[in-house]
Amino acid sequence: MQSIERLKIVAALSLVALGVAGFYMVPAGQSFLGSVSVAVGLVAAGVVMWFTTLGGTFVDYARDSIKEAQKVVWPSKKETWQVTAVVFLFVSVLALFMWAVDSGLAWLFYDIVLGRGK
Repeated sequence: MQSIERLKIVAALSLVALGVAGFYMVPAGQSFLGSVSVAVGLVAAGVVMWFTTLGGTFVDYARDSIKEAQKVVWPSKKETWQVTAVVFLFVSVLALFMWAVDSGLAWLFYDIVLGRGK
């Protein structure tokens, strides 16, 4: 059974490669047909992958992810603005603190320790 799964995956990868090869085989003035070639290759590979164990597992995972995303409780507009304001305030205070530490260390090392400030 494993060899059939591998063959399906190889077939899907081959379809993608054929779609990309078709893109490069189309003359330069017809880029739309090249894009269609890649899209057809990807869709065909997706159909083949759908019938593999790996594809089924991915579909189950995607369905579970959608269900979990629907359970999320999103904040209200007011809460979003409040949290944004707190973040900006914290970043501003942290920036001032870092500037003060940097200036203090520069003064200590350049003026006091090395004596270059004179």
